Amino acid sequence: MRRWVGQGLRVSVGLAVGGCTALLGLGYAALGGLALLCVFVWPRARQALLRVVERGARRLVQWERRRLAYFLDVEIGSDFGGSRALGYLAVRWLLGLLGCLVVFSVLVGAGYGSLLVWGWFMFEDHNRVAQISSAIGGLFLLFLAAQSLFGVVALEQRLAWYFLGVHPQDALHRRIAELAASRAGVVAAVHDERRRIERDLHDGVQQRLVALGMLLGRARRGQDPERTHALLAQAHEESRQALDELREVAWRVYPTVLDEAGLRAALETVAERSGLPVRLDYGLPAEPATAVRAVAYFIVCEAVTNAVKHSGARRVHIALTRAPATPPTAVRPRGRAAPPGYP
Repeated sequence: MRRWVGQGLRVSVGLAVGGCTALLGLGYAALGGLALLCVFVWPRARQALLRVVERGARRLVQWERRRLAYFLDVEIGSDFGGSRALGYLAVRWLLGLLGCLVVFSVLVGAGYGSLLVWGWFMFEDHNRVAQISSAIGGLFLLFLAAQSLFGVVALEQRLAWYFLGVHPQDALHRRIAELAASRAGVVAAVHDERRRIERDLHDGVQQRLVALGMLLGRARRGQDPERTHALLAQAHEESRQALDELREVAWRVYPTVLDEAGLRAALETVAERSGLPVRLDYGLPAEPATAVRAVAYFIVCEAVTNAVKHSGARRVHIALTRAPATPPTAVRPRGRAAPPGYP
């Protein structure tokens, strides 16, 4: 009940404000139309004035977008043209006046309906039957007006979608297309990552292990103790390098330090292993969630790798901060590579 009353009050305030903005928009559209009529015979002046009028209409509609979103929970797009914004202002005044009329009906119904509470003490000498009947009529009017509130909100939504926004069905189709494209990109990225891991294993660790096997085989067949000792020392060195390369591949797949010590320690390790000096500014107040932590780590790794390979920079600056108006675990990475000669 409290939630319904709060929502009704918010919608009522939104419709009352919308009535005022509707009159403002009607006046602007009328003045703009009159000004355009005065320069109708001069095409250049008409076009220049039309651009100014449309720019002003877009600003007024931006206020309307905020009102619709804050009071009525109606989200519309922002890529509408000036002509559509001007048409919206010219048409919406009727709906704005209807909203004000409905809000006025709500107030009247609430006033008469509350006679059962305050009228009983203020009008002691009046007819009680008239008071009760007036209160019942006020409650009935309040019920009808409250239902009309949400009807006007639905009309506001349809009108805004028609002139300014995208219909939900079209937005859904566009969202499906975006998801399909992103899914294809993820599949391609996973395929490229698999090929990179296979290439690292084939060109690095596998070659080391083949060389290690050959060295051990020569050491077993050798007759000279000194030669055998040298081959074993070389095989030991190959095994150490193979282990280092295997750890490098495993680190690129997913570093264990990310789970054991957190995102900051993992990024510090990336900075230490980079071929360029990397300055890391870690400004997160809390440790991100597992998925966010992994995404942030790989984004930074890819950025540092691209800077080292392709930018020709002298140093890299990576900053991780909390994204504004988001939970404490949301991350906004920023990076910059200083070009050669940059102080």
